[in-house]
Amino acid sequence: RSGMMMRSPFMLNTDWYDPSLPEWLAPNCVAEAAKDFGFTDDRVRLALARAALREGKKVSEWEVCAQIGAEAGKIDNQKLLQLAKSPEIEKRVRKSTAEFHALQITQRPAFVIDTEIGDRAIFSGNVKLEPVASTLDSMLDDAAAYTAYKAHFGDPPKT
Repeated sequence: RSGMMMRSPFMLNTDWYDPSLPEWLAPNCVAEAAKDFGFTDDRVRLALARAALREGKKVSEWEVCAQIGAEAGKIDNQKLLQLAKSPEIEKRVRKSTAEFHALQITQRPAFVIDTEIGDRAIFSGNVKLEPVASTLDSMLDDAAAYTAYKAHFGDPPKT
């Protein structure tokens, strides 16, 4: 979503963007590699996004991404860079990208919510709380109904 649409108080910087590139492997691999250093949060990914979108840093460059990620995670720059360039990390990134493309959505942010009863909700480009909250309420109600049904009648019929 655009800065204007999101009513961002910051002017986004497009200096990072290179229309000749077919993909943005470096920032994705650096963010993914950071997970192997024990990060379960988004600090490295957010640092890369900030560096690109607000500061205009050239995140298509591996060394730039590794430095940003290393500073954000307080990790060794060279170890992060080496891991980010590994075939294992690239494989994970490409798998995740394929999973995203399989959803057949084009907008970010994107959220997929699944329940144990097989319900699925996909939000693509939605940034408002109300639709997500309403959908979660509905999905939780349906899951509770299945639990109540099971308590009275056993498992629901197989489809």
